[in-house]
Amino acid sequence: MLNAAERVADATIAGIMPRFLHAARRFGGRYAWIAAGLLLSACSPPQLYTQESYVFGTRVQISIYGLEPDVAAKHANVVLKELDRLHVKLHAWQPSEITRLNAAFAQGETAVVDVELAQMIQQAANYARRSDQLFNPAVGNLVQLWGFHQDQFAPVTPDPRALQTALAAQPSLENLNWRGASVSSSNPQLAIDFGGFAKGWALDHAANYLRKARVMNALVNIGGNVIALGKKGGEPWVVGLQHPRSPEAMATLPLYDGEAIGTTGDYQRFFEIKGQRFSHVIDPRTGQPAQGMQAVTVLSPSHAEAGAVSDVATKPMFIQGVPSALRYAQRFGIKDVLMVSANGDVYITEQLQQRLTWLKPPPHLYRLR
Repeated sequence: MLNAAERVADATIAGIMPRFLHAARRFGGRYAWIAAGLLLSACSPPQLYTQESYVFGTRVQISIYGLEPDVAAKHANVVLKELDRLHVKLHAWQPSEITRLNAAFAQGETAVVDVELAQMIQQAANYARRSDQLFNPAVGNLVQLWGFHQDQFAPVTPDPRALQTALAAQPSLENLNWRGASVSSSNPQLAIDFGGFAKGWALDHAANYLRKARVMNALVNIGGNVIALGKKGGEPWVVGLQHPRSPEAMATLPLYDGEAIGTTGDYQRFFEIKGQRFSHVIDPRTGQPAQGMQAVTVLSPSHAEAGAVSDVATKPMFIQGVPSALRYAQRFGIKDVLMVSANGDVYITEQLQQRLTWLKPPPHLYRLR
């Protein structure tokens, strides 16, 4: 679970070494900070190369272990350049391929998309079906109406009539009509927003490049969405998990080769009105921000879509809550889940509990089953 200010947790030390990594403003609700341990033995030369940037509206960190600094820097620069390209291409409100598509859909027009974007849309549509449309990247108009299509947002609720119009249309990616490289929509209210998918997809894209380049030991952190490759000096990469209502890490977790971790939370992009919190996570069934959870974190096992799955699978769990969490986890091939309910109770699967090292155990901890 990853969060606004990330701290580095290393398996060889007790406690947490502060290091600012993440100031998410785009989609981010990330429950725990996640980063690689950066401490090495004082008697050995540095073997860890780390580079940071700001992409997807959030801090990005790439850590590469065991390569010469110039070689590691070359590969890190390639990854960051690709992430920046994807950020520009997929932006939900600044001019991009996504805004071009959405404008065409609103006008009932057909648009041409490239192979990469077509694959992303089709992959997202498959995930949406698995989630019973609780992950629904076609509800960009609902997100916009709640004021989250901007870097700074005000505590203002949507116009009820506009909200009802967008909700009644029930947009989904199933409303898309494909003809070769051309796509149109039968629903003018369909507006794509990949905020709950793009960073996870980008993790897989980055990992694929690094593997092909034979960079076998690396950690890629996109605003708290993290994927691990190989190890760090013979040990697994270790990440920290932060409670959504506390600035301190409550646990550490080792990540093994190919695993990815992601979180959806209510504490990065949100505003409050009269003490009620409204987050960017919109329930597509009601058009309202989901209220039942503070955060949901999942650990995806190693496979070609581990990053994307770790990003997407949290959405139906966050919106629907504890009772159906394991059903959705199973659909996405996930066994490791940690949830924090609206009242602060923590629910965790047995398998994840066995891997965590608690630094600050929650007062109310329950088995998720």
